[in-house]
Amino acid sequence: MLPNALQPFRQRPQKGLPPWERPDSNADKDRGEPEMSLPTKHPMDWKRKTLSNTLSVLKDGTHFSPKAFGGRNLYITSKNIRMGKLDLEDVSYIPDEEHQRIYSASPVKYGDVLLTKDGAKTGNVCINTLHEEFSLLSSVAYLRGKTDLLLNEFLVQWLSSPRVQYDIKNDMAGQAITRLTLQKIGKLKILLPPLPEQKAIADLLSTWDEAIEKTERQIQAKEKRFQWLLRKLISEPQNTQKNKAWKKVRLGEICSPVTRKNSENNTNVLTSSAEAGLINQLEFYKKSVSADNVTGYYLLKNGEFAYNRSAAKGYPYGATKRLDRYDKGALSTLYLCFALKPNAPCESDFLLHLFESGAANRELRAVCQEGARSHGLLNITKSDFFGITLYLPNQDQQKKIQAILNTAQKEIDLLKLLADKYKTQKRGLMQKLLTGEWRIKPEIISQYS
Repeated sequence: MLPNALQPFRQRPQKGLPPWERPDSNADKDRGEPEMSLPTKHPMDWKRKTLSNTLSVLKDGTHFSPKAFGGRNLYITSKNIRMGKLDLEDVSYIPDEEHQRIYSASPVKYGDVLLTKDGAKTGNVCINTLHEEFSLLSSVAYLRGKTDLLLNEFLVQWLSSPRVQYDIKNDMAGQAITRLTLQKIGKLKILLPPLPEQKAIADLLSTWDEAIEKTERQIQAKEKRFQWLLRKLISEPQNTQKNKAWKKVRLGEICSPVTRKNSENNTNVLTSSAEAGLINQLEFYKKSVSADNVTGYYLLKNGEFAYNRSAAKGYPYGATKRLDRYDKGALSTLYLCFALKPNAPCESDFLLHLFESGAANRELRAVCQEGARSHGLLNITKSDFFGITLYLPNQDQQKKIQAILNTAQKEIDLLKLLADKYKTQKRGLMQKLLTGEWRIKPEIISQYS
């Protein structure tokens, strides 16, 4: 069923997913020149253009870093460009003299489109919502549509579409440094509806943007509350030992190492992500980063734990995750794997929350020699790890604490699923609306004339 505002332009037979929608690692084989990703047919009143011919401005920021920092002038770099939003949470400032030098060469205006062109965040795009002047680094391009051809609101939606993001990644394929040049940006091909239809399409897609942003704000608020609960219910009693009823135990008293080898050559090869937990490598990296034969790996079963001896954001002394997604999977022997002992006075969910709270960090820091690393790992041995001390309440209290935390985590998980659904819906709409396969009804477009 089409949304009420839409009507089909035509029905085209589809032979599987387009390459930019495929999750498998073989999509590279289907890569072609960027212009080839435009549909061969489109509405008669739409124009096929090279992007540079639709822009009045296509420039980037300074190629020379400021000589001084501090002051009152914003200095925007690629780290500040998120998909659909300017992020000023971690922003730098520069003095007036530096700002005038940079801004005179790259005068970004309110409403311009900002596109990251260098680094890991290449392709991130948003509208400049700042009325104040700011200085821009060369890692970000700014684009301004010709007023009689291209609306910036439509341009930002087009640049963020899966089709164009695929073209951007394709242009960077094989490069040692991920970089998108202004010339390559200008060579991208774009289909331009009439201006009123551009505005109608941009407004419709922005409805999904607002829903996504609102849901993500709710997720952030719930995550902050979850961290507060972890501190109050686990971290503070652990670290301050205010609760004298909690029993002191060594990890090795309640858990046993898991060292079973993957003799069955299970191909569900796992990696540990700070955000996603233990997850299939192909699902996480979109490619395999392990050998074909993984019989030398550990075979981890559902409900068992793995400690990653690598520092990560939010986990300065490594992260401990539990296998929940799959019945079993193969994991590198660089991990320390373990399982709760039968009849151990500890609930599995409570132990997971305990590690997540960072309550074990003090112990891990004590056994980790700062700066001493092996293969990029924290210098924590197996005996060190199983010798760390934890504090446990009785199991009835553990069950009460884990129930509160599980409920809070479930609320976050449901909101993340909702945000993912909104994003999936928007991707589908983009695929239809930005190619003209679906048209907004004329009576609605006429309101924008």
